Formats: sequence, C-alpha cells, structure tokens
Amino acid sequence: MPCSYPAALAATSRRLATATSRTKLFLPSRSLGVKASLPASSSSAAAAQVDLVNDTDASTNTAPHFPRMFEPLSLGPDIGTLPNRVLMGSMHTGLEGHSIPSLLMPLLKPEVTHDDLAGMAEYFRLRAEGGVGLMVTGGISPNKAGWVGPFAAKMDSEAEMERHRLVTDAVHSVRIPSGPLSNSDDGTSTMTEPARICMQILHTGRYAIHPFAVSASATKSPISPFPAKELSPSGVQSTIADFVRCAALAKRAGYDGVEIMGSEGYLINQFLVRKTNHRTDDYGGPDFANRMRFAVDIVRETRAAVGRDFIIIFRLSMLDLVEDGSSWEEVKLLAQAIEDAGATIINTGIGWHEARVPTIATSVPRASFAWVTRKMREEKIVDVPLCATNRINAPHVADEVIARGDADLISMARPFLADPDIVRKSREGNVDDINTCIACNQACLDHAFVGKTASCLVNPLACHELELKVEEDAIVPHERLRIGVVGTGPAGMAFATTAATVGHHVTLYDKSNEIGGQFNMAKRIPGKEEFHESIRYFRHQLAKLERKGKVKMKLGTEVSHADMENANSSGDIDKWIVAAGVDPRLPPIPGLDHHNVLSYIDVLRHSVPVGQKVAIIGAGGIGFDVAEYLIHHNDNSDHDLTADEPSAGDFLREWGVDPKNSSRGGLVKPDESIHRPKRQIVLMQRKKGKLGAGLGKTTGWIHRATLAKSGAVEMLGSVSYDKVDEDGKLHITIGGGDKAETRILDVDNIVVCAGQISKKDLEKEAE
Repeated sequence: MPCSYPAALAATSRRLATATSRTKLFLPSRSLGVKASLPASSSSAAAAQVDLVNDTDASTNTAPHFPRMFEPLSLGPDIGTLPNRVLMGSMHTGLEGHSIPSLLMPLLKPEVTHDDLAGMAEYFRLRAEGGVGLMVTGGISPNKAGWVGPFAAKMDSEAEMERHRLVTDAVHSVRIPSGPLSNSDDGTSTMTEPARICMQILHTGRYAIHPFAVSASATKSPISPFPAKELSPSGVQSTIADFVRCAALAKRAGYDGVEIMGSEGYLINQFLVRKTNHRTDDYGGPDFANRMRFAVDIVRETRAAVGRDFIIIFRLSMLDLVEDGSSWEEVKLLAQAIEDAGATIINTGIGWHEARVPTIATSVPRASFAWVTRKMREEKIVDVPLCATNRINAPHVADEVIARGDADLISMARPFLADPDIVRKSREGNVDDINTCIACNQACLDHAFVGKTASCLVNPLACHELELKVEEDAIVPHERLRIGVVGTGPAGMAFATTAATVGHHVTLYDKSNEIGGQFNMAKRIPGKEEFHESIRYFRHQLAKLERKGKVKMKLGTEVSHADMENANSSGDIDKWIVAAGVDPRLPPIPGLDHHNVLSYIDVLRHSVPVGQKVAIIGAGGIGFDVAEYLIHHNDNSDHDLTADEPSAGDFLREWGVDPKNSSRGGLVKPDESIHRPKRQIVLMQRKKGKLGAGLGKTTGWIHRATLAKSGAVEMLGSVSYDKVDEDGKLHITIGGGDKAETRILDVDNIVVCAGQISKKDLEKEAE
C-alpha cells in the first residue's frame, strides 16, 4: 500500500541513529520518558479492585451515548448480568503461553519461564479497565492433538490451570459501570458489575500445524502441510472428555466461562459437514443428527461438569463460505440442540479459514455479516442471546446493529488492540478519542500466523503492555525538552503525540497544509477507507494537546537545515526529530521523463487524469493499490468514500455470498456487474514468480483475487523494462534466454510504483 507505517517508523529511527549532534536528534525510547518495564510479579498482578465509575473527560452532550450498546444483559439468576452488550472476541496474540515441558525449556527458550502469563494478565486487565462487559481469551487447546502448532497453549493439567489464576485475578480486580452514562451521573452512583473473562477452548483439527493433527476423517487442509488422521471411536470419546476436563480446569482457574470454538473450520466444524466428515458411525454419515452429535455432546457434558453458574459460549458457524458446507436448516438444528445442551450465548462464526471470501479484512464493509445473526434471531430459533461479529469497529455501528434487532450483543476483537478503552470512551461520548481499528491485519493476524507476538499497526503498545508504558506528564519539569518534529505523516504524528503526552513541548512542522502524510493517499484506495479514521484520531489528539499548550502546529511550513540550526541557537528547540517521509523510487529506464509517465503520487495525491490503458511498473503493495484504485476510480468524481459508505450488499454479491443463506455453505455465483472496471491495466514486476508475494500473509490473496476477478488486469513477472519511446509506449522483455519475449505496450499512461526511498536531505546536510 502507498503508506507503510512500520517502514516510516523504521526510517525515522534510522535517521535518529545516524544524525549528528549539530541538529540535536535523539532516540525517543531513551529520552521521552516512555517506560520499559519488566513483568510484574504474580503477587502484584491482582491489585486492589479498581472501580471504573469516574468520568474524567465526559462529553457535554446530555443524552446517553449509544444506549442500546450499554443496555445491561441478564444471563440468568445463576450467572448474573453483563454491564453492556460488548463482547471482546477471541484473538491469538502470542500471550497465551505455551506447553513446552519443563525438561525441554533449557534447550529451547531458557529466558522464558514456564508459568509466565503476566503479559496476558496485564493485557486483559487494561481492557477490563476499558469497560468491556465480557472478554474471551485466545484459543487454548484441550489436548496435544488440538495444538495450533508445536507446544502451543493448552490446558489439560493442574500445573497449566494454576498458571491462569494470574490472568483471572487481574481481570476480577476490576468492576465495570453498568448501563449507559446517566445524565446526572457524577461517577459515584453508577451500578457496577464484575469484569468477566471466558477462556476459549480451541481444537484445531486438520488446521493444526504439527504432525499429530486429527479430524473427523483422514483429510488434509489446504492451509496446513500435515494430513490429519481420523479419530477412532474411542478417540472421539476421549476428545469430548478432554474438552470437558479443559472447561472444568478453566473454572477452577477462575474463569467465568468458556467459549467452545465450533466454527471457522476447526475440529467441531469439521465434524459438521460432509466435506470433511466421511464417517459411517454415530458421529458421521448422511444424517446431520449424527454429524452434530460431537458438538452437542461436548456442550452437554461440559454443562454437567461445570454447573449452572458458569458461562458457556458456543461459536457456531452460521455461514461456512465453503463448497458443501452446512445448510441453513442444519445451522438452525444445531443452534437449537446447542441451546438445549446448555449454552448461555451463541456467538456467530463467519467463514472457514480456507474460505476464499474476505470476512474480516479492511476491504469488508462494516458489519457486513450482521444479517446472518439477524436471520437466526428473526426466525426465533433460540432464546439464548445471539452475538453478531466481524468488522464491527465503531460504537455507532455496534449500537445500530443492536437497535435494528440484528443481535443481542456484538463482538469486537481487533478494535481492542487498537484502543483498549474503546468501550469507556464510547460510553462517555468521546468518540473522536477512539483509535479505530483499520482492519489491516499487518501486526495482529499476520504476526500470529508466523508465531510472533501480536501488536497493532495503530497502537504498538498492544500486547506489549509490560514493556511499553506511556504515562501523562511522566517527565519531571526540569527534564522536559522543546522538540521540533518535521513531518506529520504516521511516524511524525505518533511521535509528536507521545512526546507531548509524557511532558515534552512539541512543535510540529509540515510543508503540507494537512496532516496525515501518505495516509492521505492510502485512504483513497478502495477497501482502505478506514485510514480516514486514523487521520481523524491524530487530528483530535493533536488539537487536544495544542489546547493544553503541549503542541504547536506549523503546517504549510517547510523546514531547512538552516532553520533547524537557528532554532537550536535561539533556544527555541532543544532536539529535532525528522520524520519527513519518503519519495518515489525512479528506476533507470530510458525515456522515463516522457509526459505519459506518472508516479503514484501524481495519481493518488494530485489526481492527475489517467487514460483507459495503463501500464504499472512495480507489483508490490503500492502497485496493487494503484491498480485497484484505477480499475474503480472515475476521474469525473473527486469524492473519496469514508468508512461507513462502502455497500455491504455490493460486497456480498461481488464475492458470491448468498444474502439469504439458502445455498449450502452460503455461496452463489459472484455478480461480475457490481464493479465494472474503468480501465485496462498491465501490472508488472522484475521478479520471477507470483505477483504480490510480499503482500500481507492474511490479506495478500484478497488483493490478487480482486484484480484477477476484475478481468481487467494482466499480471506479468520476470519483466525487464527496456525503454519508453517518443510516443510514450513501454518496451519490455519478458523472461530471458531463448524464451525471452519482447512486447511493446501501447498505453495511455505508465505509472511508476517501483518502491520508495527515505527523504534524507536534512540528515545529509547535518553530516
């Protein structure tokens, strides 16, 4: 994509490390007062109870904010009442620990203690303090076969159970205000409920990334290298018993409930459909009553083991989005059976992991799948609360979903990475203070799928709460600095707001008259409308800090090295941070100065008209973004869609999702008329192999599929760019040796997307 936040931050850090003292540049992690701390001891993790009823920054609006979202929800007399309708959904973060045997620890990772869940405890405690009514952990396996990967987190022993007390104690130290913020609420009379947390029990089945994988039948998943073995009849029974034992251990660990993962194509889901269940015994065959027996037995026996005062959430796949998936009639039968077996809440699952329909990426319009939960609710299949999921990332969206009657409560997961206080801020009406999840997956899911600890592109503190702490006015007055920051792109804005928050005085410069840097180009790409929200968030934070006298904004101001030295000499600035961004990289191709040749900045920032036939040089993130922009963009319109504007209906039809869920698996033929391409494009790269191979691990396939199904984009690899002739035609050679093919591309425009280079002019002058 045209904006790479991590790359921008990395480029800034490189400048800081190499710049000389003449311009007084410095490393923020050492000088800003951003604390790096070691994990707290287990005795300090569960501190005195925190009562979150003080409203320190409430909006002056007198009406209750998002009243349906903050309506309490009773789960019955044995369990009690949830303070609001928000569930923090399960996410793999890498904080869940591991199951490495103690004997192997010295050989594998001796710096990590076997029982350290302090990071997980702090992560959930902060989100409880943020006001969420009910939280669900990342997936914990009930046995070794169910591991996500080798030695992944599981709970099947007393020792593993004991480790989790740290997490539940931390969460239970918090109480949550119940209901909407009252007009007359002074912060002392609000009713509160205890913060609650459920542990997700996840058996991966054939999705396991290890050789012990098992499933309903001997099949192989397209997303795992290991074939799964069929569970024997006794293996089925022992696996059910493992789920039950895991739930009982979770209760003893202090969890308020469990979520039994029955969707997304994991083991329970694999039993439900003929696609993966070829059994002929009591747990398979053509009769759905047999195929759902595994799921129902798990819930029924779990309820018998844990009693009535324990929450059981069942994650039910209501829309498989795979061929030969469940029918709607089967989904309804399962929902009724799961309720009868003892479930407290049914949470909606959308799509198997192998599905070729996007379900959570930023290209999915907000709340695109709430209709599935509504269908279940309207048909009055069950009486237990139903939870809507997927791409609900803003309070007004959550409130509308509940107000329309789509669901009884809503689930948000990644939005709690972006902003742990999203619920509290929503209740207080401080919506511009919310750091909105842009659903990019770059630092959360992409990290999780390669075994790295998750974080968040817009909130690097996420999942690193014990290492990084930003505290207001942490710098004592005599150590506060006057800092000049050059550049208001993502890196500059993030640095400026952090520095000012901890106590420094910041002056922020940019030669542009608007903040945002390359985010202002990224927000124009179809499917990346959420980038508007990041700019809104930083604009609001900078305005607040400006009102407090901590930040001065100097937009429309270009800074030279002489300006920096003068400011140093006069004492106006003590230190400088250069976050000036990047320039397009121009490859050495003869004729590239032809007027038909444009840079991606010409197209995305300056809206230079582009013809009907286009060649794009470079097939990285920028090239794919520009291609998608050009096949959708109408030069006669200057309107950029905001995050609420993309049509969910168009999205479903374009990707072949049955909006009535009347077809098995919920798939129909895609409607090719939804987005007729505006241009014909040739997208090229020098490398051999698949174009876009370096795109996001969980989203790259979406970008490739979008261009492929448009029918308007030809993708070429192993390309040498020979020249641009006097007529503006691009001469290329494809391949090499005897198989080399030369072509002349007769196009209206050539757009160069060949990478970026950091702006180092100020740094070079300082040297």
